[in-house]
Amino acid sequence: MPDRSGPPAAAATAKASAARPARFRHLRNLGPAGWTGLVFVVAYLLVATVGQLHGSPTELVTLGPEAPSLAHPFGTDHLGRDLLARTAEGAWTSLWICLTSIGFALVVGTAIGVSAGYRHGGRLDGLLMRSVETVQALPQFIFVMFVIGLVGTQDMHWGPLTIGNGVRVALAIGIGFVPYFARVARAATVVEMREDYVVNLRGLGVPPREILFREVLVNVLPPVLGQAFLAMAIAVFAEGGLSFLGLGVPAPHATLGNLVADAGGQILGDAWWYATLPGAVLVLGILGFNLLGEAYGSRNRNRSTRSVRSVPAGAAPGGTTGSTGGIPAGYATEETK
Repeated sequence: MPDRSGPPAAAATAKASAARPARFRHLRNLGPAGWTGLVFVVAYLLVATVGQLHGSPTELVTLGPEAPSLAHPFGTDHLGRDLLARTAEGAWTSLWICLTSIGFALVVGTAIGVSAGYRHGGRLDGLLMRSVETVQALPQFIFVMFVIGLVGTQDMHWGPLTIGNGVRVALAIGIGFVPYFARVARAATVVEMREDYVVNLRGLGVPPREILFREVLVNVLPPVLGQAFLAMAIAVFAEGGLSFLGLGVPAPHATLGNLVADAGGQILGDAWWYATLPGAVLVLGILGFNLLGEAYGSRNRNRSTRSVRSVPAGAAPGGTTGSTGGIPAGYATEETK
């Protein structure tokens, strides 16, 4: 029976042990601001999750507003509905609108930015970026209000398809963020296209699609994803502002913005909790995503600086190194065959 506990097994064990802390290295590098942001986001998600289990957001549990108690930790609103349950529903609504809008903007904006950056200085670059600047003609929040004002706040029916107001709000916010991601992706792509490894790959006749998706996009995504956290903070704020103005998800569905708006007439009385507690959850989400974005962006900039300083002459930058002459590993040449 062969002994399988020799050097190969020991080497595999050592490799696995070394890999375990590496999985959490990105958490250790967050810094104080990043950890604070992570705590805020976790607290936001806890309120959204625990509140959903507390009761129905539409059930009348009291005869009117009541202060926070053990039975109702966030108190009740002016109609006697549990405010923790409604805050949880509002937090989830704000979160899915935020994720949908930023996901849409990230995909579309990155595609536009990478395409424009690859054709830097050409007609396609000019056409795409002029289109992006058209969207930026108005301030982002004003643009979103303009789009929602055009399409209205009622559900839209296209045959069997129904588009709710929440989807329209998410798309309006997402369209407003497309130029934001397009510019970041274009700038990063222009930098990558000037690197030696891309020039060498183009000289070898590697198809542009393979260069973009296999090499360039890998190095463009980190700064784009870093900006996504900052954009999420703005999206949460934008959704709250739209709901506060009555342009977001309509009643009886709860959002953090319309909860604060509904509390407007109660603040002058004794119902301090009505606007304060949902507003605090909204602030947690905004600050949490903002601090995470700042920490991720700072970490990415530091890593890029270290990479530039440590890359030897003739080597490819980024994570695609590993060959001679500035050509990423995996591409055979006449010299390396």
